[in-house]
Amino acid sequence: MKLIEETLKTDFSDSAKFYGYVLDNSEEMDPQRQRPSVLICPGGGYVMTSDREAEPIAIKFLEQGFNAFILRYSVAPAHYPTALIEAATAMTLIRKNAAAWHVDPNKLIIAGFSAGGHLAANLATDWQREFLAGSGFDPEMIKPNGLFLGYPVITAGKYAHVDSFKNLLGKGYDDPRLRDRVSLEKRVTAAMPKTFLWHTYTDDTVPMENSLLFAQALREQNIPFELHIFPNGGHGLSLGIKETAIPNGYGVEPAVSVWPELFKTWVAENI
Repeated sequence: MKLIEETLKTDFSDSAKFYGYVLDNSEEMDPQRQRPSVLICPGGGYVMTSDREAEPIAIKFLEQGFNAFILRYSVAPAHYPTALIEAATAMTLIRKNAAAWHVDPNKLIIAGFSAGGHLAANLATDWQREFLAGSGFDPEMIKPNGLFLGYPVITAGKYAHVDSFKNLLGKGYDDPRLRDRVSLEKRVTAAMPKTFLWHTYTDDTVPMENSLLFAQALREQNIPFELHIFPNGGHGLSLGIKETAIPNGYGVEPAVSVWPELFKTWVAENI
């Protein structure tokens, strides 16, 4: 396995860290194998990036046969669109190295949890828009072929996780036009990739309506998606197992621990 670590430099920041876990090919099995790959954006309210939604998620994806990459994007006091530019830069980096890293460039998925879900979804809604093209990105290099969202921050409206948007926008939070621009249920177009979402009914930090609003927007654009609403569990469950629980035991929720297998099946059938 190859381990990759790079600092991403953009016009906005040079503080984002990029990590890769790339499975080796084998002459004994399939020496020309190209794998589906996932770029992971951990959550953290745009004020940090959670360890619980970084390496443990990457290891789980490796177990399932994916290559896994982690983006430790810039957070407050860095503001929008810094993290979005970094996500586009990371996607470009993966595709430029697709041959060396055994990546299938047509099966590159962006994944995010909580506020990282907002970042992942923001790239998925805006990859083809003029703003990113005007920043020097080739849309085909940054295009996600699939989108994974775990308990994502989506809306800046009634069901918003307000602190995430305040951290993302800084003083810009007071501008309703800018809040609309990052309220992602309003940004879905027919160019969106197929999407896998999960949330819990009892999430009292980022209400499940965030996923429901996004799913409804996908439905209106006839974008296929798979949505799971689990009946129990709070926010930030990660894998829902002891490995990703915090010291007081929070984060163990057996019902949600099935999501990696559900996701693996979804990718095999849809991406």
